[in-house]
Amino acid sequence: MLRSDQPADPSKLRTLAEDLARAAGTTALAGRRKLPAGQLPKHNTKSSLTDPVTEFDFAAEAYIVNELRRHRPDDAIVGEEGAGDSGTSGIEWHIDPIDGTANFLYDLPAWCTSVAAVHSGRPTTDAIAGAVYIPVTNEMFSAHAGGGATLNELSISVSKADAIAMSLIGTGFSYRQDQRVVQADRMRSLLPQVRDIRRCGSAAIDLAFVACSRLDAYFEEHLHSWDMAAGLLIANEAGAKVSGLNGGDPDELGAVAASPGIHAALLAAIQSASS
Repeated sequence: MLRSDQPADPSKLRTLAEDLARAAGTTALAGRRKLPAGQLPKHNTKSSLTDPVTEFDFAAEAYIVNELRRHRPDDAIVGEEGAGDSGTSGIEWHIDPIDGTANFLYDLPAWCTSVAAVHSGRPTTDAIAGAVYIPVTNEMFSAHAGGGATLNELSISVSKADAIAMSLIGTGFSYRQDQRVVQADRMRSLLPQVRDIRRCGSAAIDLAFVACSRLDAYFEEHLHSWDMAAGLLIANEAGAKVSGLNGGDPDELGAVAASPGIHAALLAAIQSASS
């Protein structure tokens, strides 16, 4: 693994992100599989009563943080479950140990471990390496700046969709009831304009699916850096057009990743549906 006294080579940071995501995700899956069929892991809640967190989330994050402190001690760390270290190297790691915890809780396959390295900037625009690992299907999506995106080491690219009426669109919903009301109203207007809507339950997976053409586009709002830093990089390196819901840079208020042929039309449809 790369030590922090070595230059921040994006390709080596990508390898490190892959190693961390795979090890943490594999361990979480093994723990989940030890539970009897139908038994939910013990869990608490975070932002709302429907937003779960389990011991496996904390354990996976602790593993990644410990490995980063061992191999990249000068880097900063931002983790979903509370990890936070300042750094001096200019590299900041954004970690989601289990993205899609509700799926993990119910033993649905759509959850992943997401790890991204950002160099002196915003996680939504300046990630230089990232990995999204789906343990249940053993799929590793990764990318580094200028190096393209891969799925299990094979090059991937976005779809050639050019009409939203024939496009499969991914999205997600907030855990907050007031925000869900707004999102439900938007869906009433948007759904008739597209082929269909998919809600996997993991922002990182949705972005990876755009990268490999399993979705033509994805949008969501009220996200955090750890939800999307790796996925946005992977989608962008696979050829997706990435933006915020208003057409500017993606941020916590909203992010869009789409085949270039439908990006503008999708933005217009979202904005119209939102009004």
